[in-house]
Amino acid sequence: MSNTFGNIFRLTSFGESHGAAIGGVIDGMPAGIQIDLDFIQKELNRRKPGQSKLTTARKENDEVEFLSGIFEGVTTGCPIGFLVRNTNQHSNDYSNIKDTYRPSHADYTYQQKYGLRDYRGGGRSSARETIARCVGGALAKLALQQLGITVQAYTSQVGNIRLEKPYTSYDLSTAESNDVRCPDSEVAEQMTALISEVKAQGDTIGGIITCVIKGCPVGLGEPAFGKLHAALGGAMLSINAAKGFEYGLGFAGVTQRGSEQNDIFENQNGVIHTRTNNSGGIQGGISNGEDIYFNVAFKPVATLLMAQETVTLDGTPTTLTARGRHDACVLPRAVPIVEAMAAMTILDYYLLNQTTHVKK
Repeated sequence: MSNTFGNIFRLTSFGESHGAAIGGVIDGMPAGIQIDLDFIQKELNRRKPGQSKLTTARKENDEVEFLSGIFEGVTTGCPIGFLVRNTNQHSNDYSNIKDTYRPSHADYTYQQKYGLRDYRGGGRSSARETIARCVGGALAKLALQQLGITVQAYTSQVGNIRLEKPYTSYDLSTAESNDVRCPDSEVAEQMTALISEVKAQGDTIGGIITCVIKGCPVGLGEPAFGKLHAALGGAMLSINAAKGFEYGLGFAGVTQRGSEQNDIFENQNGVIHTRTNNSGGIQGGISNGEDIYFNVAFKPVATLLMAQETVTLDGTPTTLTARGRHDACVLPRAVPIVEAMAAMTILDYYLLNQTTHVKK
């Protein structure tokens, strides 16, 4: 189960960074959904390496091959199997870490848990595993489109450079117009310059991705152990390098009083809405029909192209300088992954709601 995500809409992924392929099986995809293969491939292209000067130079086509569950362009309701083959591994780049623990990587914990590890690119702990998530997310997006639900993420902060206005102040559709995926072109240039500077030094930098979900109906989520925000938080924190999650006003709201932060209900043309949306579209663990928005914090990539102190498998002190192709900042490629995990969560909870919702 540790390789499976979801309750009704479920993704089981498999594969390693330097193995033959990354793949998965999706259960619970509703039947009759039109499959746009170009859209799915476009989603994968947003995640793949080598797409700009800001990302790792590893060249992979990341072309998805569907094995089952689709017939004459529509989903059949049966399990959807898929593969994305690895074609450009440079496994020898990792021979120098075979007997060494990389700082802040999963090397030590994997070794202690399993008694061995695949040191080639991190094996299963590599972010290349997120290919399967992007395929699942693309399929979920296609289903959500029929429900009028959209998921849009963007880079809102890199290092100390950030967007100062709320998401409602930006045209989020412009985020794809620059390599860093920020909806403000001037701020995007500053972010790009910072990443380039850090990369030239052999160092890395982190930041924040903001995600907005529009059109989500009222009622998704459970009041106790299946809260929608908890599900979204768990989904986001399962992404490599994710270190924090907040929704609505999040941590910024702790300085306010309840009288300042409460979302007042009002009747807007016969439909109940909230005057503000400090709750981030979720109240009591259940969606309230307003926009759902949240932030995900990502740490700097752990692989540095500079010398670092560490120890070998037997604890002997040593110095390690990484080789190979690596991102200086994970955010540009993490944007579609955040969207994918959000889309799968929302579709899963929509389907769950169909089994428990009492129709009036």
